Amino acid sequence: MADVNVLVLVGSLRKASVNRQLAELAVESAPEGVVLRVFDGLGEVPFYNEDIDNEDIDNEDIDGEDIDGEDIDGESVPEPARALRAAAEAADAALVVTPEYNGSIPGVLKNAIDWLSRPWGQSALKDKPLAVVGAALGRYGGKWAHDETRKSFGVAGPRVIDDLELSVPAALLDGRHPRENAEVAGALRAVIEKLAAAVG
Repeated sequence: MADVNVLVLVGSLRKASVNRQLAELAVESAPEGVVLRVFDGLGEVPFYNEDIDNEDIDNEDIDGEDIDGEDIDGESVPEPARALRAAAEAADAALVVTPEYNGSIPGVLKNAIDWLSRPWGQSALKDKPLAVVGAALGRYGGKWAHDETRKSFGVAGPRVIDDLELSVPAALLDGRHPRENAEVAGALRAVIEKLAAAVG
């Protein structure tokens, strides 16, 4: 039986962030038959702009000529955005690991959602199961951002698994890597197992 491939998106660009550590732990603790791959290029994906996202635009006018002599067959889509979509296309499911910025979704993650939502109705993650976890300062561990991320991805096309939740208050980790906290490590592994089971 083929492995279940899970795309991991991290909402923090900081190398030493707790959420990147959670993503590392997710990769390490994946059960047999489940492969998690972290997409490391979110910081290079430009802000979503439909003017440069032309994959679904017909590049010929009524006379069969290129509009303005330009080739708009998708080559105008920036390489980092194409790489993100390709990673999503190759995945069977997605795990989003994100902090909370000012009570909501980090901009880099929201931008990824916008790119992955297009072409509308044909998202590379369409109908694939997706779970959202993460850590943040404060007693609720980023729950507001996690709920907002589920809502936004739910509109964008994936099949969000709402009952797969893990919001970790950063203080619970006491400055240590999440792998050193048995409760967090066990809860994260359980999320991965249930996410993989939702494939198909």
